[in-house]
Amino acid sequence: MSGDDGPPSSGEEPPQFVQYGMDIVGSAGAVLLVGLLLFAVSGVWPPLVAIESPSMDPHIEKGDLVFVMEEERFAGPNAVHGVVTNQRGEEYVRFEQRGDVIVYKPDGSERRTPIIHRAMLYVEDGENWYSRAEPEFIGDADNCSELTNCPAPHAGFITKGDNELSNRKYDQIGSNPISEPVKPEWVIGTAEYRVPLLGEIRLGWNQAAQPTTATAG
Repeated sequence: MSGDDGPPSSGEEPPQFVQYGMDIVGSAGAVLLVGLLLFAVSGVWPPLVAIESPSMDPHIEKGDLVFVMEEERFAGPNAVHGVVTNQRGEEYVRFEQRGDVIVYKPDGSERRTPIIHRAMLYVEDGENWYSRAEPEFIGDADNCSELTNCPAPHAGFITKGDNELSNRKYDQIGSNPISEPVKPEWVIGTAEYRVPLLGEIRLGWNQAAQPTTATAG
C-alpha cells in the first residue's frame, strides 16, 4: 500500500540552497548596517580606506584599514578648517607625530587616487612660506623663488608622508609635485584609527574588479 507523506511540516529546515542564500543576505545586511553606523559617526563615505602604499610607514602601513572622519566634526585645538597642522599641533599627537593625518584629493582631482599624508602647515594665498618650512623637507631651495608653489598659488595645506626614506620632501615641491597646496575643499577627512592588515582584503577586491584602486594610499 502506497501512501502520500504530504507537505513537509513547518518544523523542517528549508532546502540547503535557500539557507545559503539567507546566510548571504544576512551577512550582507550586517555589513551594510555596520557601514551605515560608521558613516553616521564619521560623516565620510566610505568611512574606511585601505592603504595601498608605504608612504606613511611606520605609523600607518601598507595594507592597513583606516577609519576616516569628517575633519570639522571633532576638530582638535588650534585647528584650521578642522585640521590641526604639525606646526600648530603642540601636544596634539596623531599616529605618533604632531598634527592630523588627512586624506585628500591631489589637485582636487576626482580621478586620481586620494593621498593620505600629514598636514604640516597651512599657507595663505600668495604667502612666502619659505621661512616657515622645515629646511630638511625643501630640498636645495635657498629662497621662495626656488621653492615650488612659493609664493602659494592659493590658500591650503602643505603635506608630507611620514616615511622618511621615500617621502623626504613636502608633497607640494619638486619637479613633479604630488599636489598644489591642498585646499580645504579637497580634504576628504582626517585619519583617526588604523586596523593593521585588514585593508589587504579590500585591496585584493579592488584589484580583482579593476586595474587601479580607488583607495587612499
